[in-house]
Amino acid sequence: MFRHLDKQTSLTGNQYRIVVAAILGDMLEFFDFFLIGFVLAFIVGPWHLTFNQFAVIFMAAGIGAIIGSFLWGWLADRVGRRKIFIATVLNFAIATGILALTPEHNWIFLSIFRFFVGLGVGGLYSVDLPLVQEFVPTSQRGFIGGIVTVFVPLGILLGAVLGKFLAPYVGWRGLFAVGLLPAFLTLLIRAWVPESPRWLLRNGRPKEARKALAWAMNIPVEQLPEPTAAMATPSRRWTELFHYPRSLVISWVGNLGAQAGIYGLILWTPTLLVELLNISAADAAYYTIFVAAGGIVGRIAFSFLSEAIGRRMSGAILGIGAAVMLVVTGIFHDVFLGTVSLFWLLLIVTNFFADGGFAIVGPYSAEVWPAGLWTSGMGSAYGFGGIGKVVGPIGLALIAGTSNVVTPAATVAAIVPAFFYLAGWYLLAGLVYFFLGFETRGRSIEEIESELVST
Repeated sequence: MFRHLDKQTSLTGNQYRIVVAAILGDMLEFFDFFLIGFVLAFIVGPWHLTFNQFAVIFMAAGIGAIIGSFLWGWLADRVGRRKIFIATVLNFAIATGILALTPEHNWIFLSIFRFFVGLGVGGLYSVDLPLVQEFVPTSQRGFIGGIVTVFVPLGILLGAVLGKFLAPYVGWRGLFAVGLLPAFLTLLIRAWVPESPRWLLRNGRPKEARKALAWAMNIPVEQLPEPTAAMATPSRRWTELFHYPRSLVISWVGNLGAQAGIYGLILWTPTLLVELLNISAADAAYYTIFVAAGGIVGRIAFSFLSEAIGRRMSGAILGIGAAVMLVVTGIFHDVFLGTVSLFWLLLIVTNFFADGGFAIVGPYSAEVWPAGLWTSGMGSAYGFGGIGKVVGPIGLALIAGTSNVVTPAATVAAIVPAFFYLAGWYLLAGLVYFFLGFETRGRSIEEIESELVST
């Protein structure tokens, strides 16, 4: 039945609907996740928040995302992708909406529900990407998986636009209320997204699996052959992830290196642009748009590379390329080409690898696991990688000589060792992909599982 899917040369309208639902989900989840950055600008002063209170609010969602990735990913393997897709959207949307009711000066209430926002956000990313991969032919699995990630930065951009133009009229509570809107995405999911046929087949529901796949391929169900493996298989325990140490290292360490590197780079870029170019924060934000654009172009390019040269080599290129560019950018930070900062130009190229490479990191994190642990593995990798969002800033804080691990002070004096430090994280990811990675391009999910189980 799935060989019939792999014969497809182009996606149907129904398959594109599934892809669009995943794109919207990821875009809106990151809108809700990063909304706190724009809200804090309104309340930090009036609430007289201390650094420790600010840190708790800021880090609560990150901790929730780590836990949510593990939890929701595991549940998606046990109860189904579609149900968890819907549940995670409701999770982060409702939690964000509740934040509009935050009592004045109650930073504890704010922190608690920010934790629940993160819980849903971490879960959605761990579920919707594997779901899309299970509905597309093997020849397009890497490309489509990468393209889904391309639109993630637009969620952050949406938050910035609303923070700039809507917040003056609705206030910070209105921004949180807008965060409820993704809940309506569940109506789209119910209409457009069926349950994964692979999950249905593994759970002894062959007729439903055949029907779901026929709908996605937009053909009469009679045109699909009957599944030849209709027996229900026992749900796999989460601890079975440790039976695949190579997959564990590839996905967990690859995510850790990439997330630690990119999070540190995002934290420091705006401040360093202000310091080095002697410009205002508003101008630095303008320059950062071009840096972000480099990442978006990179995500598109790596989506193509995923199928052109394979996941393993693409992963090595993203990690080693980002590491080299970070080193070069740090060394030549004070060079100008006429009136144009070479640092700024190099940052754009750096982000091509550093952010663009996430078109590989996410999809590949699912592909290296057996089908029965597809979302459990993806969720565990994304969750473990979330530790990088903590250790990355801690390292920068130590290098800068500050106790502020949330927004460590970016100083020109620390730029070279700091960029070498971030380069080390990316180099770790690149070397893991190159030396331990195995190729999944052109191989069906069933073929990958068969090899993993046999070894």
